[in-house]
Amino acid sequence: MACPSCGKKNRIAFDRIGRAARCAQCHVDLPAPAMPLEVSSSGQFDALVGQSPLPVLVDFWAAWCGPCRMVAPQIAEVARRHGGTLVVVKVDTDAVQDLAARLGIKSIPTLAVFAHGREAARTAGAMMADNIEAFVQQATR
Repeated sequence: MACPSCGKKNRIAFDRIGRAARCAQCHVDLPAPAMPLEVSSSGQFDALVGQSPLPVLVDFWAAWCGPCRMVAPQIAEVARRHGGTLVVVKVDTDAVQDLAARLGIKSIPTLAVFAHGREAARTAGAMMADNIEAFVQQATR
C-alpha cells in the first residue's frame, strides 16, 4: 500500500489486513485497503485467503472480457465502502491460469467469497455494488 502522506509503498502481511498499520518511513497510520488488490500468483492467493482475518471477495476477470470491465467500478465501490471489514481482490484468469483451473472458474466475471480459508459462496456475471454487497453478506452469515 502507498502511504497517503509520503507515498512510500508499504507491505502489509496478509494476517494483518484490517488491523492498524503504520508507514515504515514516516510512521503515519495507514488506512485499511479501500481498493481492490491485485493477486498475481496462486501462492499469493493461497496465502491471502488462508491468513486473512477478514472475509475475502475475489473478482475473477480478464482484460478482454466486456462484462468484467463493466463490473470493475462496482467492485471498486464495494472495496471503498468496506475497507477494513472486507478484503477485495482481483485475479486475472489469463495471468493466473493455474489458480483458475484449480478452482474451476468456467466463466468470467466470477465472484467468490472466502472466509476462514474456505470458499463460502460463488456467483457468475456482472452485478451492481449493492447486489455484490448482499451476496457477500449472505455468504458470511
